[in-house]
Amino acid sequence: MSPAALEALLERCAKTRVLCIGDLVLDRFVYGDADRVSREAPVVAMRERRRDVMLGACGNVARNVDALGGEAVLVGVIGDDAEGHELSTVLAQSQHIKDVELVVAIGRSTPVKTRYVSAGHQLLCVDRDPDGAIDADTEDKLIEAAAGLVASCDVVILSDYGRGSIAPRVSRAVIEAANAAGKKVAVDPRGRDFTRYDGAYLIKPNALELSLETGLASESDAEVEAALDALEASLGGVANLLATRGAKGMALKSRGEQARYFPSQPRDVFDVSGAGDTSISALALGLAAGASLPEAIAFSNRAAGVVVTKAGTAIVRPQEIINDALGRTGAGSGVATIEEASERVARWRHEGLRVGLTNGCFDILHVGHLATLAAARAQCDKLVVAVNSDASVRRLKGEARPINTQDERAELIAALGPVDIAVVFEEDTAIEVTRALRPDVYVKGGDYQPDTLPEAPVMRELGVEIVIAPFVADRSTTSTISKLAGE
Repeated sequence: MSPAALEALLERCAKTRVLCIGDLVLDRFVYGDADRVSREAPVVAMRERRRDVMLGACGNVARNVDALGGEAVLVGVIGDDAEGHELSTVLAQSQHIKDVELVVAIGRSTPVKTRYVSAGHQLLCVDRDPDGAIDADTEDKLIEAAAGLVASCDVVILSDYGRGSIAPRVSRAVIEAANAAGKKVAVDPRGRDFTRYDGAYLIKPNALELSLETGLASESDAEVEAALDALEASLGGVANLLATRGAKGMALKSRGEQARYFPSQPRDVFDVSGAGDTSISALALGLAAGASLPEAIAFSNRAAGVVVTKAGTAIVRPQEIINDALGRTGAGSGVATIEEASERVARWRHEGLRVGLTNGCFDILHVGHLATLAAARAQCDKLVVAVNSDASVRRLKGEARPINTQDERAELIAALGPVDIAVVFEEDTAIEVTRALRPDVYVKGGDYQPDTLPEAPVMRELGVEIVIAPFVADRSTTSTISKLAGE
């Protein structure tokens, strides 16, 4: 699929509405230093530094739909416990997934996946899952919520993570409602007995799931074809089966046709967590946007290829897909949005890197700026520089400023050696940027003191170290302007 075709498809995706129904999981990441052995047992002891929490499973599917430009409508089940409340709070605080129907199952625990990470390596993953499927009353509420939203959406995703929400009666009812409304259903399956998904437009098992369902091997092309044939024979109402095979790409079996293969691009895989979520999201969005099935698969393949280069349950944005198609791979220096910077910071943390933040107007660059940036980079492995927007500079410096626009200032800062990312922010202080990025260290020029910084309270709240860089006297944009004016 050409970059131009991808760009056109992504533009159409922005007009689509996707119903995501499935298991909701609270994903926790615990980061720390594992540099000693416990005195109590011959195991590694990790000193916890930070915790992050995000939406996993079907929640991550919805995040990917949103990131790719679609409107995500999310329906799922949570328990009446602290974790369910936390997951609900995460959704409520989301700036993007606004259409949410949560069914609270009394007496049921909310699924939680906790990963312990040190120096970029996952040491341990702990799952806490509810026992069994949801009860009949919860099934009724989930079916009612989903059925009431089908008609207003362009496509439906069933995201089954085996946590019990997608019970057979639920999946069949949702598929029946979608078919009645003329909406395609794409299924990301789990477990055995795919007959509960019969009637869906497409089912997307990975190679292992395909083997478990059919009892057949699925390594070679011939084995995959035989397994897909067997699965097709057991499902009378499914039009398409799409087997995802990791580095081997995807194999499509449409009813009555020969299998077709969609190769993947070679990648330096960083983390496969959530790749299936990205894949099913892009596939469904492509179908909703009017792409043919082969086009939607190519789009899905490209999106999944980008996300495996990221850390954790990540998402993919349209420009990243376009850049990948153009061969502009990697995440080097440059200007980014705060959301994009946050994702890259998360990856750096996952790699065990220390992240620094500094901020300023940087209107006319001078040696004082360079000294501060050099001092900031000396405190960290990766440095993010937050640049005040034009409106912010006017509020801080007066209507005659800035001399250079925010885009020009950000580009200049991003091009400097010590800087990894430059972001533009609208506020007068770096408080909200700090909350979004959660750096390890915050560096400010020597004309400030830690206690006088407006950002100091939030730094203490988040455990961010504050470092004051050496001050370079008589070097400022204001003095430069005065000299040019002959003052």
